Amino acid sequence: MQVELSFGRQGLLVELPEKAIPQIIRKPKNPAPKDPHILVLQALSKPIRSKKLSEEAKGNKTACILACDITRPVPNKLFLKPVIAELEAGGIPRDNITILIATGLHRPNLGEELEEVIGDPWVMQNIQILNHDARDETSIVHLGKTSTHQVPLGLNRHFVEADLRLVTGLVEPHFMAGYSGGRKVIAPGIAHHETIRTFHSARFMESPYAASCNLDKNPLHESQLEIVQMLGGKILAVNTILDEERNLIHVNFGEVIASHQEAVNFARTSCEIPVGRKFKTILTSSAGYPLDKTYYQTVKGMVTPLDILEPGGTLIIASECAEGIGSAEFRESQARLVELGPAAFLETLLSKDLAEIDEWESEMQLKPMRVGEVQLYCPGMSEEDQKLTGVKMIQDLHQAVAEAIEKVGDAEVAVIPEGPYLVPFAAA
Repeated sequence: MQVELSFGRQGLLVELPEKAIPQIIRKPKNPAPKDPHILVLQALSKPIRSKKLSEEAKGNKTACILACDITRPVPNKLFLKPVIAELEAGGIPRDNITILIATGLHRPNLGEELEEVIGDPWVMQNIQILNHDARDETSIVHLGKTSTHQVPLGLNRHFVEADLRLVTGLVEPHFMAGYSGGRKVIAPGIAHHETIRTFHSARFMESPYAASCNLDKNPLHESQLEIVQMLGGKILAVNTILDEERNLIHVNFGEVIASHQEAVNFARTSCEIPVGRKFKTILTSSAGYPLDKTYYQTVKGMVTPLDILEPGGTLIIASECAEGIGSAEFRESQARLVELGPAAFLETLLSKDLAEIDEWESEMQLKPMRVGEVQLYCPGMSEEDQKLTGVKMIQDLHQAVAEAIEKVGDAEVAVIPEGPYLVPFAAA
């Protein structure tokens, strides 16, 4: 039997061993609209806990729109122009509208990459587009600390000082914050590096509540909600949800917290998959392009299926990693992980108030390593980068699955083609 995994831009066909008994875990089918533009216009006409965008724009002189960076396949080309049209209809001049790319601590998106993110040549030509820089002190406004978790708050001044503030993004499971989108695009999306490094310190990352699909008592989510309150004023949002083929299946617009919660409620019906059992062998992906461009992002695909991995089992993941390991900081962190070993590496993190940049992804990798063996199929990765992964490299997925089955004496295999865009749970 063949299964297709999300891998790079093209996907990857895998021939499973004859003795394998696969359980394919994927999202339920949602009807994709014939014309997604109509879905966007309908959402803009039915705001959640706000007025229509053109009415919200009245009396304001400036607007700042947050957009996710290249790591998220947000369908910006479908909604940015209609959103800008609404702002102009409300009296905000085109020259006073800024799109701010919420890079967090990722690299800036420039040139062809920025064109891909925006997806609309008209927007590229007519609207000012900036990349957030978490290390640029001149672009940051410091707003104190959150009361509950004592997060030092610094945010990009273009957003803080805008008259009208609008967040856009993709609502999907997130292995730390529960769900992406909404408040998360603000922080860590346009936050100061100390805000981001606090969010990703061990006291947050090691919380059992900082997990996929969980918002209850999640310290990141609680802090993000408080940050929205600290900003004050009304913040609006456009939230989108995609199916496995990257079709837009849901979009809403409205007040940032209420609209995000409505989108999460919708996403739960397709992204949280009750499986009813654990497996000794799992075959999954890093969701394909753009999420599997780096090993840094690949870690997400290792963490999200953990609820269904039997202790001592094998988790096999396929990821293209066309750009290799990731940032220089992540390379250094992985080198320390490999040198020290998981237990000693974690000890170096526990006393820090501020995580070193990108070492949090190495910390998240410890979670699947505690449960079972992680194996990575990434045929284009250099030998140097392979050594930095800290996991077992494999060259043949068919053989790896066959060996895993033989090792545990159990032919049943969980196959998750779309990787971290859905989360399987062992409970029925």
